Amino acid sequence: MSQPPVPPPPLPPAPPQSVGAVGGVQVRCAGCKLILTVAPGVTEFVCSTCQLPQMLPPELMRVRLPLKPPTPPPPTLPPSQPPPLLLPAPASHVPAHGIDPTKIQVPCAHCKAILNVPHGLARFTCPQCNVELAVDLTKFKQFFQSHPPPPEEVNEVAIEVEREEDEGGMVGETFTDYRPPKLSIGPSHPDPIVETSSLSAVQPPEPTYDLTTKDDLESSKALSCLQIETLVYACQRHLQHLPSGARAGFFVGDGAGVGKGRTIAGLIWENWHHGRRKALWISVGSDLKFDARRDLDDVGATCIEVHALNKLPYSKLDSKSVGVREGVVFLTYSSLIASSEKGRSRLQQLVQWCASGFDGLVVFDECHKAKNLVPEAGSQPTRTGEAVLEIQARLPEARVVYCSATGASEPRNMGYMVRLGLWGVGTSFLNFRDFLGALEKGGVGALELVAMDMKARGMYVCRTLSYKGAEFEVVEAPLEAEMMEMYKKAAEFWAELRVELLSASAILSNEKPNSQLWRLYWASHQRFFRHMCMSAKVPATVRLAKQALIEDKCVVIGLQSTGEARTEEAVTKYGLELDDFISGPRELLLKFVEENYPLPEKPESLPGEESVKELQRKRHSATPGVSIKGRVRKVAKWKPASDGESDEESETDSGHESTESDDEFQICEICNLEEDRKTLLQCSCCSQLFHPACLVPPVMEIVTGDWSCHSCKEKTEEYLQARHAYITELLKRFEAAMERKSKILEIIRSLGLPNNPLDDIIDQLGGPDKVAEITGRRGMLVRAASGKGVTYQARNTKEITMEMVNMHEKQLFMDAKKLIAIISEAGSAGVSLQADRRAINQKRRVHLTLELPWSADRAIQQFGRTHRSNQASAPEYRLLFTNLGGERRFASIVAKRLESLGALTQGDRRAGPSLSAYNYDSAYGKRALMVMYRGLMEQEPLPVVPPGCSSEKPDTIPDFIVKAKAALVSVGIVRETVLANGKDSGKVSSRIVDSDMHDVGRFLNRLLGLPPDIQNRLFELFVSILDLLVQNARIEGNLDSGIVDMKANVIELQGTPKTVHVDQMSGASTVLFTFTLDRGITWESASTMLDEKQKDGLSSSNDGFYESRREWLGRRHFILAFESSASGMYKIVRPAVGESLREMSLAEVKNKYRKLSSLEKARSGWEDEYEVSSKQCMHGPKCKLGDFCTVGRRIQEVNVLGGLILPVWGTIEKALSKQARQSHKRLRVVRIETTADNRRIVGLLVPNAAVESVLQDLAWVQDIDED
Repeated sequence: MSQPPVPPPPLPPAPPQSVGAVGGVQVRCAGCKLILTVAPGVTEFVCSTCQLPQMLPPELMRVRLPLKPPTPPPPTLPPSQPPPLLLPAPASHVPAHGIDPTKIQVPCAHCKAILNVPHGLARFTCPQCNVELAVDLTKFKQFFQSHPPPPEEVNEVAIEVEREEDEGGMVGETFTDYRPPKLSIGPSHPDPIVETSSLSAVQPPEPTYDLTTKDDLESSKALSCLQIETLVYACQRHLQHLPSGARAGFFVGDGAGVGKGRTIAGLIWENWHHGRRKALWISVGSDLKFDARRDLDDVGATCIEVHALNKLPYSKLDSKSVGVREGVVFLTYSSLIASSEKGRSRLQQLVQWCASGFDGLVVFDECHKAKNLVPEAGSQPTRTGEAVLEIQARLPEARVVYCSATGASEPRNMGYMVRLGLWGVGTSFLNFRDFLGALEKGGVGALELVAMDMKARGMYVCRTLSYKGAEFEVVEAPLEAEMMEMYKKAAEFWAELRVELLSASAILSNEKPNSQLWRLYWASHQRFFRHMCMSAKVPATVRLAKQALIEDKCVVIGLQSTGEARTEEAVTKYGLELDDFISGPRELLLKFVEENYPLPEKPESLPGEESVKELQRKRHSATPGVSIKGRVRKVAKWKPASDGESDEESETDSGHESTESDDEFQICEICNLEEDRKTLLQCSCCSQLFHPACLVPPVMEIVTGDWSCHSCKEKTEEYLQARHAYITELLKRFEAAMERKSKILEIIRSLGLPNNPLDDIIDQLGGPDKVAEITGRRGMLVRAASGKGVTYQARNTKEITMEMVNMHEKQLFMDAKKLIAIISEAGSAGVSLQADRRAINQKRRVHLTLELPWSADRAIQQFGRTHRSNQASAPEYRLLFTNLGGERRFASIVAKRLESLGALTQGDRRAGPSLSAYNYDSAYGKRALMVMYRGLMEQEPLPVVPPGCSSEKPDTIPDFIVKAKAALVSVGIVRETVLANGKDSGKVSSRIVDSDMHDVGRFLNRLLGLPPDIQNRLFELFVSILDLLVQNARIEGNLDSGIVDMKANVIELQGTPKTVHVDQMSGASTVLFTFTLDRGITWESASTMLDEKQKDGLSSSNDGFYESRREWLGRRHFILAFESSASGMYKIVRPAVGESLREMSLAEVKNKYRKLSSLEKARSGWEDEYEVSSKQCMHGPKCKLGDFCTVGRRIQEVNVLGGLILPVWGTIEKALSKQARQSHKRLRVVRIETTADNRRIVGLLVPNAAVESVLQDLAWVQDIDED
């Protein structure tokens, strides 16, 4: 809550006095925070400054006094006066606004506002500051003894039902079978095709385009009816222009295997017949050019040439030398941003070839490669994204097609789809950032609406192969005992290595902190433990693979990294023949320590005689001497042994030619006699001159080299001795550091660490003869025939080139010569490994994902290798995770992508395999992490009991906190500093930096580096806090659950739907539907449910009819409770609203309800409640919302806005923001199906109270059947 302006200094607050004390009591105003003095006996008053009516907090009332109305506001006093004494109010005034005498008045612990709390409500959120509060009612009993709560003020059952209604209905079926709704040209698709049920609720526009190639396509049966439908809608869309003037584009979002390649070929062929002879086809790999050629041949376009741009020069494409006049130019996204050495760009070359006014096709195949055009804060837009945007801007009349199964894993990645016309001129969103902001605020449901909107406007198709028969299973692979021990030791070693690196860095105190070292440390740490997690799954993978082979199936194992870099480094280091397979984690550790261990600089060798001369020479050159008389002496030159002098030296010497007298006559420093220069000796250190005879002892022989006088010799020796000691010390330090480094490397070599998973799996499953490897690596390690040792050899043989080795391996798998295939991302792009009806190997595929890709785009691409058209059977997917909490990080990233990816690629986020149970990197995940950190740092109490602890044993919790804190210190999340001054000098202070408080990714990454026991306990604590936050959000109606199904026994469309908006370009409309829902369960239906349970022998003694223990409005509520499949939980059925979503524990049922032994009493109560609920809500006839309230009402009216939503987005958002109930302010997407004719509508739920406001803002209404 924003704070009001700071008032003048108030009086110091007096200690609380009893109400009867002389002079009253001083309190702080809940509004303006000024100190007020309240007269004795007054419990209600109005602040003289901010005019807020309020009441004394309960702790300042010894006994409950009769409530008195407030005083009229006294005249405002100038701020300099003391707080006014507020007197009792005269009896004629109404009660203070906001004070409800039937409720408990409690001050908020945070903002101190007085809140009206219904009796029995123990948890709630302060409406002013949004802080969650809990009330201990036992502390307030003394204030309310004389007035027990009236029996009907808070209907607990109504609160429960309201929470459930806010939560939404059940998730229904995900897919529906697909056939083109408005076209019947062409044969049906060879495989069952489905569309998400939310998209199927939307009809595309009427097809008006007449295909020129229709007859050819029908006779050749080259394209299915689905593909022809895409052709018609794409060509129809290309006839339209956006308000900006550019030609409108089309988005093909079909899933893998539906045949996007052939569809594109059909579009090129159709445009060719209209004289548009040039087309650009941009894709991900140059090899796909052969697929493009095959697809064009399949549709009969054999005359259209395909030119691979990477084989062509940078000169003009239509020049005589190149000769590309027409046809398809096929290029990759990397070619699009390429340029020659002379600075010519491919993009410029293409624009020049297309020429001005170009209205041919530009196909962005696999267009998700252009993502990150609008990156998150701190990163740069990709050059590919910018190039895709630029070519569209340079060719405004081009017929653009965006084509991808994973078109936009996040709405942020739609930034390059400018031709869809979802933002910009003539839309609700000024630019892409506005569009993005609205979608992010609207949540997953908003993404689903975008897909529906695009389909309704005829710019989007999205069908996918049916996943019927495909199985998705998350397999947890627990660590085996040996691996557990290995992992524990590795975690301890990394913690020790961190301490070692910290102390080694501290020795190099002169240098700046080595941030590069720690970046590499944490990157290696993450890679190391990721490798460990993969290795931990090897036994489970081998077991599952062998089991699949026994069951007469074949196996595809998917991973991301092959460990080739580590293997090649090891082979370079140790040779081609080794004792055993390479251990990736060990090589990674060795490399990190060898290259990054902080060593002091190695000192130079200790100086000998040569070094003395060098030192003297340095001194000599640094300080040219000056004689006592001030005459410049010529500095002696050190002459090399050779006769010839360098040019520089002769130049320097010649520079002194003018001072001939100085050169010829100099003065001896001892006798001060001027003498011929040639007869004096010059010191090479201090440059002074001496007679040989003046020296003691005299110098008799001729001196040819450098010579030092006595005083210089003494100084030099002292210096050299000191230097010698210093260098010896440095050398000792260096050698000690080298010894420590060697010891660490020795420890690493002795650590038990797992082998490279890829080599290990191939070896355990029978070696390269049994396993087809489709990866990007060049060589592999193979066990010797004798079984001892391994040898490194190339993957290809003399007959097969390295380029063709993957195709060869794939063929061996498809021919059933090998029944296991291992694929990596690098090797398997575009490879089809499904149980193809044309292949020999038609056994069912069991697809094991040993390692999930970093993004869902890539996960879906990997899943699409084994699930494609024309397959004999659908695959079984097994997603493997270890039981290490931290490893779920990798699933978390993919789950986040899959959740929104499903929404935009398939219109409904539940369409993809659901990994949402592992999505921790969300807004709730960030909040849960912050709550956990604050609890562990003892800033706030933990909201849940940590795992392994018990509230009965309070000592276990502090013990866990100490261990958890120590664990977080060891992985660098909790940072410790020793206080240097003050009274706490010497104490250790712990803190978590702000940037880490919300960083779920970092927490889950670092968690991997902890021993399994504490790792799993910390992770369980994090998840239990997250579950609590999500549960609270669900109860408060704030949880975004995407599309929810509205269920009822009878759903009828009421009246004629109203058209409230029409899109000018496509003619699609926004329609308001009004439905009547009857949710009730009759007594007969309820009795039958119970009887069937008892007949099946599934009932328990506690099953039966119950009535509420308390009355509300003079009546009790009735329920039917029976045990559910979850042990100890009970399903609840109510007369008014049917089966409840939330199940209750037996204890909760018995606490709130009592079982009825008399069926007659149950029957009359049930039928009475069933009847009353048809006309009024559970709050009774005096409900504040009146007829608009639907809580517990059996027959209710529901308004849904269907059809186009994006054009009226702003209007709806504005109308919803004015709603009273928090859950009504959210955009909620619902799916509703009429019971009589099964008509399905998907759209925005408009609360009844907001309907008028929405209609007024949309400004006009007309019947749907009027013109």
